[in-house]
Amino acid sequence: MHPTPQNPSALSTPPGPLTNAMRDARGPGAVTGMTGQWLVSEGTRWWFDTGSLALDFAYTGQVGVDAAAEGAEDEETLRTPDDLTSWLKTRLPSAPATERDLQDALMLRGSIARLALAASAGRDPEARDIDLLNLYAATPDIPPRLAGGTVQAGRTEPRTGQALSTVARDAVALFSGETLGRIRQCDADDCALIYLDTSRAGNRRWCSMQRCGNRHKVRAHRAREAATR
Repeated sequence: MHPTPQNPSALSTPPGPLTNAMRDARGPGAVTGMTGQWLVSEGTRWWFDTGSLALDFAYTGQVGVDAAAEGAEDEETLRTPDDLTSWLKTRLPSAPATERDLQDALMLRGSIARLALAASAGRDPEARDIDLLNLYAATPDIPPRLAGGTVQAGRTEPRTGQALSTVARDAVALFSGETLGRIRQCDADDCALIYLDTSRAGNRRWCSMQRCGNRHKVRAHRAREAATR
């Protein structure tokens, strides 16, 4: 059973702030700021922090699931341009998305998901996925802006395409350098979620302590109790 991304309009405040250690682990070129989103699995709502804007974006759909597979459409978050606009609103605010923006977003998301799967499994990525990611990363992104000036520089409201380019550039940083070796899959036997290990010691094991980490503790406790009987 794959977790279902929470409806973009239902997003709420994340559990905690981004630490300096987490920022350092992402490497140059990565987008800094809050990461993570609410997912729903088996009727339970829980917070999944992938540690990366690009991976968060990948999990607006089902990573590793064929889009044509039965039930995949039911677990799609980005069904309409408005869904894309809502998801970007709390991360990379931009102008309302169009149908073409949505198609671009789905193509970019697919390449990020496949690259993440390859990285977590230690496989070489497909050249076509690298080409697609580089194509989106090469387009203008949302430039940094220092508040307090008197002259408007650039567009008042960035385009959705600029937001997608920013996501793509974050993915380039993710799949380059030291962070590549920190892209991992949850240790639980029944979970295939992928995340960037941003822990200082590089020893994160679970997609979430709230979910798989807690399940592991419960199973270990039961096993110890059974052994003492």
